[in-house]
Amino acid sequence: MNLPQDPIMLLSYVNTQLRDHYASLDELCASLGLDRAQLEEKLGSVDYAYDASLNAFV
Repeated sequence: MNLPQDPIMLLSYVNTQLRDHYASLDELCASLGLDRAQLEEKLGSVDYAYDASLNAFV
């Protein structure tokens, strides 16, 4: 799967997927074949972190 390379576009895509289709980040990563640590690192580079209680990067 080709994800957006720009961190802000990636943030928007991931949060939309989490909101609309997945109950957790682990579920999203498993379904899309993503490495959770790499995803969190990429979004962390623009000061966003996953909040499990919100099921979103904030």
